[in-house]
Amino acid sequence: MPSYQGHLAKMNVELAAPVNYRLPLDEHRLPLNELLGETIQLTYTGKIHCAHCGRVSNKSFNQGYCYPCFKKLAQCDICMMSPEKCHFDAGTCREPEWAQEFCMTEHYVYLANSSGVKVGITRGTQLPTRWIDQGAVQALPILRVQTRQQSGLVEDVIRQHVTDKTNWRTMLKGVIPELDLAASRDQLLELCHDELSVLDQRFGLQAIQRLDVEAVNINYPVLEYPTKITSLNFDKNPQVSGRLMGIKGQYLILDSGVINMRKFTAYHIEVTV
Repeated sequence: MPSYQGHLAKMNVELAAPVNYRLPLDEHRLPLNELLGETIQLTYTGKIHCAHCGRVSNKSFNQGYCYPCFKKLAQCDICMMSPEKCHFDAGTCREPEWAQEFCMTEHYVYLANSSGVKVGITRGTQLPTRWIDQGAVQALPILRVQTRQQSGLVEDVIRQHVTDKTNWRTMLKGVIPELDLAASRDQLLELCHDELSVLDQRFGLQAIQRLDVEAVNINYPVLEYPTKITSLNFDKNPQVSGRLMGIKGQYLILDSGVINMRKFTAYHIEVTV
C-alpha cells in the first residue's frame, strides 16, 4: 500500500469542475480527487512542528503555530480575526512591514452561500480560494476596498443584517438551496446605505467601490454526502480511517466521519492508501 508522511498544511485548491484538491505533506502534494472511493488511513505520529519557525510544540496555536510565534506574529494578532480592530495607525502593529504587504492592500467584501447567505472578506489574491475553503457553493464579490481594516469596518456594518459565520454541519450535508446573491447584495447595500456613506466620508469616495459582477458557482468532488455528521479529531484518536467519499471546504468526508484538515496544520501524519 502506498504511504506518505509529512506535516499538514491546509489543502491546496484549484477552481475546476469539480474543485481540484491536493494535500500538502511538507514538500509533497498528494492528489486527493483521484482517491475518491478509496480507503485511506491517516495516522498522527505525535509530532507537531511550528509552521513558522519549525520549533517542536506540544500544541498547535491558531492552526499551526507554537506559543512564542502565536504571541509575536502579526498574522496571529486579534486584528486578523477582527480587522476593524486594526492598530497599525497607532504604531503598535507587531510587524509593520508584514502589514504593509498583507493588510494595506486591496481586499474584497463578498457574499457567499455555504450554509445560507453570509458576508465575508478576503485579500484580492485569495479569490476564489477563500470561498472554496469555506465550502461555498456560490460566491459574489460586492465591494472592493483599499485596506483590510476598511473591509472589516464594512463587514461589521453588513453583519448587522446577515451572518458572517458558516454552519459547518449544514455545509457538509450538501443540501444547500441556490440563492439569488445579486438580489441579496442590492438589499443589503440599501439597508446599509447610511453607514456605508459614513465610511465613504471617512476614507474617501474611492476607498469603497461598489461592484457589479456575476456570481461564481462552485462544485465539489463528492460521491456521497453524510446524513449524520461525526467529527473526527487527531487529538482524541491519532488514527483516522475510512473510505473517502468527498472533499468540501477544508474537510475530508469519510464513511466513518469528517475531519477538518486545516485544524491540524503542522501535525506530522502518515497517509496510507
